[in-house]
Amino acid sequence: MARNDNTVLVLGATGGIGGEVARQLCDAGWEVRALKRGAVEGKREGITWLAGDAMDAQAVRRAAKGCAVIVHAVNPPGYRGWSELVLPMLDSTLAAAKAEGATVVLPGTVYNFGPDAFPLLAEDSPQRPLTAKGAIRVEMERRLEDASREGARVLIVRAGDFFGPKAGNNWFSQGLVKAGQPVRAVSCPGDPGVGHQWSYLPDVARTMVELLAQRDRLAPFARFHMAGHWDADGTRMSDAIRKVVARRTGAQVRVSAFPWWLLALASPFVVTFRELREMRYLWRTPVGMDNAKLVAFLGREPHTPLEEAVEAALDGMGCLPVAPVAVAA
Repeated sequence: MARNDNTVLVLGATGGIGGEVARQLCDAGWEVRALKRGAVEGKREGITWLAGDAMDAQAVRRAAKGCAVIVHAVNPPGYRGWSELVLPMLDSTLAAAKAEGATVVLPGTVYNFGPDAFPLLAEDSPQRPLTAKGAIRVEMERRLEDASREGARVLIVRAGDFFGPKAGNNWFSQGLVKAGQPVRAVSCPGDPGVGHQWSYLPDVARTMVELLAQRDRLAPFARFHMAGHWDADGTRMSDAIRKVVARRTGAQVRVSAFPWWLLALASPFVVTFRELREMRYLWRTPVGMDNAKLVAFLGREPHTPLEEAVEAALDGMGCLPVAPVAVAA
C-alpha cells in the first residue's frame, strides 16, 4: 500500500488528548484511523475504527500501513502498569513508524524534569526527573530520538496539566471539581502562592494539527513547549471556575485546600492515589514553559481565553445545567 500523506493513525483516540486530536484532524481533512481494543470496526463520525491493542506490535503495524503520521496518545488508565506497559506500547508505534517513514506525535509531560530545570522549562532543559514515571518519560523521548535517526520522524508537544470538555483523567476533573456533579466547591492542590500551568485540550490539539500541516519544515526530531494558561499564584483557575458557575447557576462556590492527607491514607490501597501523591512536588514549586520556539515557528500559540475554556470544560464534564440560567445582576 502506498503511503497517503493525509492519513493518520491515532492510538488512544478514546482518551482526552487522543480523541481531541483525532476530531480536529478529521475536521482538517485528514483520513483518520483509530485503534481500540474490542472495537466494532467501521467508520463513525469520520473516523475509521480498527480493532487492536497498542501492545500488539503486529496490530499497530497493520493499522499504520500507508499512514504518514501516528499519534501516540495512549497511556495506562489511572497511572496503573506504567513500568510494564508504557515502553512496550511505544516500541510498537516506533516499529510501525520506521517501517512507514511516518511522523510520531507525542503529547509530552513535565514529569521528565527535576528541580534543576525549574521554574521555566525550555525544549533543551536538562531532563533529570525525580520519579519513576519521569524516568520512563525520559526513556520514551530517548527512544523517539533514536527512531528519528532510523527512518521515523518525531514531533513532541509539551504542555501543562490538561483540562477540557473531554479531557478524561486529569487534575481538573478529578482534583479541583468532580465530573458529572454540580460544582459546589473547588479543591486547590497547590501550596498557597505557588504558580501552576494549565493547558486547554483543544488548544493543545490545535497546536499539533497546525504543526503537522507544516511538518515538511520540522526537524526530524522536533520538540515544542506551550505556555498555556499560567496561574501565577494558584488562584486564577479557581476564580475562573467560581465566575463561570455564578454566571450560569447563581451559586456561590467555596474554595478549599486539596485533601492531600486523604491521598496519603489511601495510597497503600489505591494505585492511582499513590501515583498522584508522587507528583505533589509539581504543586509545591512553580513550573512553567517557554513557548518562544513555538511562537517563532507558528507565529502564535493557539489560545482560548480562560473563562471560555473553563466554561466549555465544565459543560463537557456535565457540571453545569444544559441551558444557561438567567441570573439577576
